[in-house]
Amino acid sequence: MPTLAPAAPRPAHHVSAPRPRFRPDIEGLRAFAVLAVLAFHASVPGLAGGFVGVDVFFVISGYLITGLLVREAVTTGRVRLGEFFARRARRLLPSAAVVLVAVAAAGAWLTVPLRRTDLENDVVAAALSVANWRFVHQRTDYLAAGQDESPLLHFWSLAVEEQFYLCWGPLLALLALLTARAVRRGRALRPVAVAVTAVLTLVSFALALRWTGDSVSLAYLGTPSRVWQFGTGALLALLPWHLLPGPRVLRLLCGWAGAGALVWCVLRYDAATPYPGYAALLPTLATAAVLLAGAPGRGARAPARFGVGWLLGLRGPRAVGRLSYTLYLWHWPVLVLAEARFGTLGWPARVALTAASVLPALATRHWVERPLRHSRTVSELPRRGLALGVASVVIPVVLALVVGTTTLKLLGPATPVDLKGLPPGAVTGPTLLARTGAQTGAPNGPIVPNPVQARQSFPPDGACEVAPAVTSSPPCLFGAVDSPDRVVLLGDSHAGQWFSPLLSLAAERGWALEELVKQGCPLAELPVVNPQLGRAYHECDTWRAAALARLAEGPKPRLIVVSSLNRYTDDQDALLSGWERTLKPLRALGVPIVYVEDTPVPGRDVPACVSGHLADPESCAFDRRKSRWPDPLARKVAAGGLPGVRSVSVNQVLCPAAGPTCPAVLDRVLLYRDDTHLTDVAAVVLAPRLERLLTEAAGLGTDGWTTLLDEKFDGPRGSRPAASRWLYDKGTCYPGCPAAQWGTGETETMTDSTDNVRLDGEGALEIVPTRRDGRWYSGRIESRRSDFAPPPGGVLRIEASIALPDVSGAAAGGYWPAFWTMGAGLRDGYTGWPATGEIDVMESVNGRESVFGTLHCGTLDGGPCKEPVGLTSPRQKCAGCRGAFHTYAVEVDTAPGAEEVRWSLDGRVYHRVKASATGMDAWEAALLRGQFLILNVAMGGALPAADGGTPGPATEPGHPMRVDRVTVSTREGAA
Repeated sequence: MPTLAPAAPRPAHHVSAPRPRFRPDIEGLRAFAVLAVLAFHASVPGLAGGFVGVDVFFVISGYLITGLLVREAVTTGRVRLGEFFARRARRLLPSAAVVLVAVAAAGAWLTVPLRRTDLENDVVAAALSVANWRFVHQRTDYLAAGQDESPLLHFWSLAVEEQFYLCWGPLLALLALLTARAVRRGRALRPVAVAVTAVLTLVSFALALRWTGDSVSLAYLGTPSRVWQFGTGALLALLPWHLLPGPRVLRLLCGWAGAGALVWCVLRYDAATPYPGYAALLPTLATAAVLLAGAPGRGARAPARFGVGWLLGLRGPRAVGRLSYTLYLWHWPVLVLAEARFGTLGWPARVALTAASVLPALATRHWVERPLRHSRTVSELPRRGLALGVASVVIPVVLALVVGTTTLKLLGPATPVDLKGLPPGAVTGPTLLARTGAQTGAPNGPIVPNPVQARQSFPPDGACEVAPAVTSSPPCLFGAVDSPDRVVLLGDSHAGQWFSPLLSLAAERGWALEELVKQGCPLAELPVVNPQLGRAYHECDTWRAAALARLAEGPKPRLIVVSSLNRYTDDQDALLSGWERTLKPLRALGVPIVYVEDTPVPGRDVPACVSGHLADPESCAFDRRKSRWPDPLARKVAAGGLPGVRSVSVNQVLCPAAGPTCPAVLDRVLLYRDDTHLTDVAAVVLAPRLERLLTEAAGLGTDGWTTLLDEKFDGPRGSRPAASRWLYDKGTCYPGCPAAQWGTGETETMTDSTDNVRLDGEGALEIVPTRRDGRWYSGRIESRRSDFAPPPGGVLRIEASIALPDVSGAAAGGYWPAFWTMGAGLRDGYTGWPATGEIDVMESVNGRESVFGTLHCGTLDGGPCKEPVGLTSPRQKCAGCRGAFHTYAVEVDTAPGAEEVRWSLDGRVYHRVKASATGMDAWEAALLRGQFLILNVAMGGALPAADGGTPGPATEPGHPMRVDRVTVSTREGAA
């Protein structure tokens, strides 16, 4: 750190101020300060409070600089600012310039290109002594989070000191000028300087306390909140503390108490300590105590034998203290650049690297700092020292600008992204982009957006994603703002990344989009600490309550879309409870609510990584398990535990199930703008897919879909389903009995009686198994239409809202409710099952809290669908499916490149069968020649028996399967 040594001799023609007595203890105190900082940066266990070493440096600087300037003013009547700044320049700037040049050059070799451009900007800020304000901006800007640590971060403290010098020297020079004519000007200057210093110190300390509560980064790195520490040292130099009467033992105790307090701070402070608020008082006053104990008293010429000053003045501490500035300059770049090259290192390796930084520190001191500091040629005239300082600033700035500009040219333009070269986003299927014609692979061309563009690929929502300190959202309406219908986007920045798709959805319908989004604020009601503010995030709680109140008091929206980062806590029970508290008032609005599951979190600066691997972006893939945390809300929604809330996800395409990693670039689209958020380009490409998911989940309807069947089962209680749309299967087999007991060993007889099949008068169909005289009866109905098939290249969607029979345990033995389809060929008397195809959309047996789906095709005894079992999904746990309505759906997608059948439960896809798994012949025969629907509750049969349940005396009749709605729709393929 830049603290002053005694001044160099002045040429004889100057009137010189008397030089202060050399203080070896201050050199030792510098040693303690720099070693504390080095231990902290090396992550040495038990020394987490080593950051207080910076406070020690600040107090020393205030003490030495003020003493130097005041002595000159008292002796000569003025302060020679040119000489003052020349001394500072030749003492501090050349060594700093050497480090900056080395970092700029090393960065070009050790860092990836995008990180290199950031580093060169850091070099410019450090050379101009404004590094602290650059880092304040980065650390208080939530949207700039996620970038790697700068190897010049430590220059923040040097910038603070240099800003102090730039202001403090002129201020004392002005005070000296104003008191120059006063009698006994020394006594006139000191009281005035004390008064001014005391006021500035108190104001700065008050500001530090306030900023520590409001913005810890601003408090820690900002100059105004650190002035009081320099002021403490200045007051020590201005007031005659050393002349206070008292026994010598008090001075000894004062020094040792200060030293002990500093050691205690290093051992007990850590990252959780609110800093630099009241906690900074202790190391600041402790440093002052050590300085005071070593100040010369009346007639004292050497430190007391048993004083802390004697210990600090030993040869070892003094040697480290003399090296403290250059060691401080070099150690942090060595650590950061090594990790940039080799990855995260443990503390032993960091200690070794810190020790290795002694070598360049010694070289810089020997060949740069000492020669220029003591050069008679340079020190003879102030302008030479100033010229040296200017050169020390200009050289690293020019080098950084050249390297940075060259790197940016290699990375590509920073202009807005042009999506014209990309195919449209896929609506369905496993690919991000739509596949057309013979296209089978990702389109050729450069990555879009390029890494520079990705860093700035934010949603175009202006100031509507409110910052951490803001407690309410402004009126943020987009699209058709005068429309009475609107979509609400609600959540944190992970909700905000869906702004563009939601705006597209609203625009297509002539609706408005209202955005209520706050940075870093979980929508779930959770207590969190905000890293930008460095404290409990009270503003988040206030904002959340205000947003919910606004929705409750305003006009009812058509749709509420919620999303949030799901890793504010790893306590899943607490997270789910927080969600339930937030969703309760939203559900009371009676509006469809769709939860968009959180996207993968890479945990690394993706654009920076990709900038270094433009030819092989697969190198930037990240761990699937670490990036996708369990989502308790999605599970609860899928289980029907939150009626009125649906869940959708695009993660199946962002992070395909195959393989242990998730891609950073998909179909040449760079997916992430930082370590967690999607680029707006990726969001725009995902818009068609997300719009489909939201439309289906919320039942909004959408252009492009054609409804073939929309059965709501309206009618009087006890009536039959509409004969124009439904027909009955009766007996124990199809006409002619090609397969007795329906081919599955069932024990019931199907009837058309309203005892077994009826409407409940409230918009639902009931299929009820009954038992008479020891025999089971039930119901089975089929759709009259048997032509349900996907259009060429399009999608067929079959969906039903079903409440399973509310029975379990022994009472449910043999229950087999199902919603399924069969191939139209069976209607013509053709008995070629399973070649004609069968899709079991939903089956459940024996009252289990689980459901599953199956595809049957091909031939018996094996074949592509592994008959007679079929291609069956794992059982899906479905707590709450008994007695509560849940949505079961299947989609037959024939889009080129996406051919698959997808099963979903409450909007969550849980099973897929690709055409490649069945072969195209079996695929076409089973799925493209028309299907009809079946709803039934069987009793007994092979499947319940295989699950360990058969109808018996304990089985209870009369528990219905209730069907709220059945829809069939198609969407044409892309032209």
